Amino acid sequence: MPDSMRRFKAGIFQALAHPTRVALVEFLQHGELTVGQLCEKVGIEQANASQHLAVLRNKFVVHTRKEGNQIYYSLRDPLLGKVLEAMRKFFLAHVHEAMEMLREDEGEAERGAGRRGVGR
Repeated sequence: MPDSMRRFKAGIFQALAHPTRVALVEFLQHGELTVGQLCEKVGIEQANASQHLAVLRNKFVVHTRKEGNQIYYSLRDPLLGKVLEAMRKFFLAHVHEAMEMLREDEGEAERGAGRRGVGR
């Protein structure tokens, strides 16, 4: 695989490396929205949304169109919504394993604290 392809993929993942940007993309997978609509749905201020949308725009994740004084955002490719759905499925498939590891870690920490007399 060419290094340029790896850099492109890394750039997309970098653009999605913030929960707010993931939320914006999740809402945009259902269709075009204005900045104001996105702010309302995600629960963020317009300045914050604009910063996150700029990152998504610079990485070619979203597309914009202007109509009057409104800017509409949409996903450049609906396939990205499917990528996020695949990530959700991956998470759900492995959340049980992750919870088991956390329980084991907590148990070991508690056993270790008991042996050292911590909290007595």
